[in-house]
Amino acid sequence: MKNLETREDIELLVNSFYDKVIKDDVIGFFFKDIIKVDFAQHLPKMYSFWESILFGQMTYKGNPMGAHFPINEIEAMEQKHFDRWLQLWKATIQENFSGENADMAITKSENIAKLMAFKMDLARRL
Repeated sequence: MKNLETREDIELLVNSFYDKVIKDDVIGFFFKDIIKVDFAQHLPKMYSFWESILFGQMTYKGNPMGAHFPINEIEAMEQKHFDRWLQLWKATIQENFSGENADMAITKSENIAKLMAFKMDLARRL
């Protein structure tokens, strides 16, 4: 299995992940129906996000938490949605990569999912 080492690897990971997401019965509707994601714009942001997270290449400019609050106001983003996001992300990594960076991508995603789920739940309660 290949190590996760380059921007091209991240692009493969992210593209493969979103191929799963868009078809998924649990979270796909967020992307297709709720926010109608323009993947030509979204995917490059996600490449930069993960490149920043995994390789320290500060190419990402944005506020991921801030981007999700408006979605959460339209349709509640619940724990089950974050669990499914995480399940698809982990599966995509494990199908394509191994090694330290792959492990880190899983650990970082677990932390992101926990934080996002907590903050989206808190925002709904306020």
